[in-house]
Amino acid sequence: MNYNWNWSVLWEPEYLGWLLSGLGWTVSVALCAWGIAMVVGALVGVGRTLPNRLVSTLCTAYVELFRNVPLLVQMFIWYFAVPEMLPEDAGRWMKREMPQPEFVTAVVALGLYTASRVAEQVRAGIEAVPTGLKSAATAQGMGVAQVYRYVLLPISFRLIVPPMTSEFLTVFKNSSLALTIGLLELTAQSQQIAEYTFQSFEAYTAATVIYVLIALCATIVMTVVERYTRIPGYVGKGN
Repeated sequence: MNYNWNWSVLWEPEYLGWLLSGLGWTVSVALCAWGIAMVVGALVGVGRTLPNRLVSTLCTAYVELFRNVPLLVQMFIWYFAVPEMLPEDAGRWMKREMPQPEFVTAVVALGLYTASRVAEQVRAGIEAVPTGLKSAATAQGMGVAQVYRYVLLPISFRLIVPPMTSEFLTVFKNSSLALTIGLLELTAQSQQIAEYTFQSFEAYTAATVIYVLIALCATIVMTVVERYTRIPGYVGKGN
């Protein structure tokens, strides 16, 4: 094997700066997308469990559409197709005048895609609450909104913390697809370093280590959250 190992290239100011810049974009995309996913996903997940058939059907259609279309295809649609379908002035603004179009597109595409997955977790959490609690709240004279606000949501959101940890980590991994629309996030910067220095193994190893560290930090944080949100002695539906 004649590979010329050179780990010191990663500490050169220019290439180290690229890695740090890529890390910054990766974290920014992931956190912003996660914010969108949590808000939209919670609303859609609740909507799927409402007794209103129209709302439930629309929310189900959203989940099936966004969850079953590959994220890469969705990014291409948002970045290349949507501006062409808008009025000329709006499309031109999205393509040329909107600040950081690659970043905004990645956040929107990743956020709406992840929202469909979060919605399923929220729906499952609500359905995991024993029906007796809902019936008891209704017997106390609570309306639908009050049942959700005071009974279903406080319990279900605490139940879904463990699976939401996995979704949170997935957002960081999926953010790497933003390189396909020109965003220089961590994977793209590693690829750029490999092309400039021909030290592919070192560049991609650095990216791998950073992703692993992000995952470990996120797991530790979510473990603490899970510990403080656990419901002592709670028995789930059907038990």
